[in-house]
Amino acid sequence: MLAHAPATAVFTLMAHNAWRWVIGWWRIVHFGAVVGVLALAPGSYSRRQQHEIARHIVLDTAPVLVWFTLLSSLLSLVIARIVVVTALSYGLTQYALEMVVRVLVMEIIPLTAALFVAVRCTLPHGEELAGMRIRGDLQRLRERGLDPLRHEVLPRAVAGLFSVALLSVLAGTVALVLAYLATYGFTTWALDGYTRTVGRVFSPTVVVVFALKTLLFSLAVVLVPMGSALHDATRSRISAEVRGLVRLFALVLLIEAGSLAINIL
Repeated sequence: MLAHAPATAVFTLMAHNAWRWVIGWWRIVHFGAVVGVLALAPGSYSRRQQHEIARHIVLDTAPVLVWFTLLSSLLSLVIARIVVVTALSYGLTQYALEMVVRVLVMEIIPLTAALFVAVRCTLPHGEELAGMRIRGDLQRLRERGLDPLRHEVLPRAVAGLFSVALLSVLAGTVALVLAYLATYGFTTWALDGYTRTVGRVFSPTVVVVFALKTLLFSLAVVLVPMGSALHDATRSRISAEVRGLVRLFALVLLIEAGSLAINIL
């Protein structure tokens, strides 16, 4: 009987961890549903609330807009040049632009924008909310008759969604321009052919997948860190942040894998 005791203990521990994993993800899904309802409710956008949302949008987007644009431009130029030169050496010039557009605009830029916003904005927001929960600030808001989700979480969530969408669109546009310049230089004679190439890449199905993937990335980088910070049972701020980071990367990889599978099909 003693020989079976360690095995039973291991099984119990695994079952307990699996249950905690399920409960953790369920809380994040529930948290996302509640935040979504608040975001769609007209009562969430009073004059004071609009001011808070606008303030968070400016604070989360303005400081990183120039730096992210410059970094993404450098990355886009390097990748575009490598792909074009490689394609020329193998005689595959006609596929070079399509590859650049697919790799940069469809895959790398949305993922980079989401991770950039997560590291710069939403993970620190989750840390702030965890600190407020530990100090009892959120409970004091409830005692005053205020909803912490509406007054503290919703402005941060809307700002995170806006930042991911804006950075993705802006960096994608810059990447398309740089891809053209890396291939043809400062000339306009190839503009018609380049436009047709981009149009072939962005078919209606691809556009829908791209928009859906960007939206899912935005929701993931917003809801996972904040939901983990608010609902994890641990009292440690660092532990909540680490759990949120692990969950975030797992969900982002799952979304990216699903997007690649749909595009292949």
